[in-house]
Amino acid sequence: MSPRPRNIRTVFDPPKFKGYQPFGYYAGEAEPVMLLFEEYTAIRLSDYELMTQSQAADSMNISRPTFTRLYESARRKIAKALTEARAIRVERGDAGFDHDWFHCRACTVFFNKPGKNFSEENCPLCRSADLERMNGIPHKSGTISF
Repeated sequence: MSPRPRNIRTVFDPPKFKGYQPFGYYAGEAEPVMLLFEEYTAIRLSDYELMTQSQAADSMNISRPTFTRLYESARRKIAKALTEARAIRVERGDAGFDHDWFHCRACTVFFNKPGKNFSEENCPLCRSADLERMNGIPHKSGTISF
């Protein structure tokens, strides 16, 4: 009997940062804690948007037990980073996006396609062409650095 196929964990709003670092403390060579997009989303939905675990699991297109595992993993990682004064870095993980998301390297804004007439050539805010596609497919010559 083969295992059930894994659902893509849907992220509706990717983090607007690449990480956090302790202020006023030098952690030396300590490895940063890696927080996955889907773990960040679990924390955001449960603790910030105050969804129940069932509601959050449904919105991420995953089972409630999977959501609980993601949420607990995120909490442990954040607690470790705070307790040990480690940096937090955000990684893509197994997340899929609800829309095509972009990051403008010039003005640092994150956006999805703002309308039917959107061309993937320029940032809608600053009009820069220095865009990074967040869906895992490099935009132009850029690479995914998240």
